[in-house]
Amino acid sequence: MKNKTEDLSFEEAIQELEEIAEKLEKGQISLEDSILAYERGVELKKICTNRLKEADTRIEILNKAPDGSAKKETATRKTKKSDTEETEELF
Repeated sequence: MKNKTEDLSFEEAIQELEEIAEKLEKGQISLEDSILAYERGVELKKICTNRLKEADTRIEILNKAPDGSAKKETATRKTKKSDTEETEELF
């Protein structure tokens, strides 16, 4: 297991976030532990968001045409939700 939160991969962060959400949904933890779990969930959500942004940047770089212009995207992107909306959906 990795020691630092920043070192978690996207998959590791998502897995831990899913475990926290499951515990919160089932009411398996005390109120104080629920608050701590929620705080951890916010940290994990930030990690996931950062990893996705990093991946998006890498994809944009790879999709640049040889002349430096961006290639036309074939897929339509979904509208970006605010961080608040995303957090509310997770918990």
